[in-house]
Amino acid sequence: MSSALTVPLPGGPYALAAGPDGRMWVTLVHSGEIAAVAADGATTVFPVAPEAKPSLIVAGADGAMWFTRTGDGQIGRITVDGTQTAFPLSEGSAPYGLVVGHDGCVWFTEMTHGGIGRITPAGEVSTEQMVRGAPSMICCGPDNALWFTLNQGNAIGRLDPSGAYTVREVPTRNAGPVGIAATHDDAVWFTEIRADKLGRIPVDDAMQEMPLPGKPHAVLADPAGGVWVSLWGSDQLARVTADGEITTFDLPQGSEPHGLAVGLDGAVWVALECGFVQRLPV
Repeated sequence: MSSALTVPLPGGPYALAAGPDGRMWVTLVHSGEIAAVAADGATTVFPVAPEAKPSLIVAGADGAMWFTRTGDGQIGRITVDGTQTAFPLSEGSAPYGLVVGHDGCVWFTEMTHGGIGRITPAGEVSTEQMVRGAPSMICCGPDNALWFTLNQGNAIGRLDPSGAYTVREVPTRNAGPVGIAATHDDAVWFTEIRADKLGRIPVDDAMQEMPLPGKPHAVLADPAGGVWVSLWGSDQLARVTADGEITTFDLPQGSEPHGLAVGLDGAVWVALECGFVQRLPV
């Protein structure tokens, strides 16, 4: 069991991911830093670069944490002892979304250039697909394909292991899809920040949408089923069951909730851009 925990963390906490060392690793988008938060709230901060704008972060298959440096066009890698490496991309590419693929490599999106890229644990970088529509967040689907939101294209992209690329348009116009996650019910869920909706795509079925007011941003698969969603505009979290039942939880006013992650103990954590990370009790 984990109790509730609130940890002050200046610098703009944006995204987080559980590390192999049991700590929660957090990107600080405004200060250009990465923080590691222990279960008792003890925090270690690692400078990256003032202009880096660290955004999304994942635990790699190599035991290190990988993160996008949206501000200076690089992919960052940091070991649990704080050793960093940077892998430059083309200038102005604005890397953002990040996921570890079924091949053990790190896959990323380039918002401005429209690239879907791949980087091996050894640091070999390649562009696997060029797309339109500002690719944003990315996840591995239950079908072993990569799924990603096309924020300006109002669509969801899918790149399968053979390299075939398909696009599915979001039914609501100008919905602004951002967050995306695969769940245990063989579906992909995504947020529509402009439309105040949550979308769900059963892999072999039609796209579904449900109202979810509050500018939904990130979406996270709940180990118990369903998803968690950060409601950036209303300072709330929402838990949505696989059947569509919604429960909301209020956060302090002005919190600006963004990233969500599950710790090694099963607790849900949220990054609050106002300067905190919170762990929910389990």
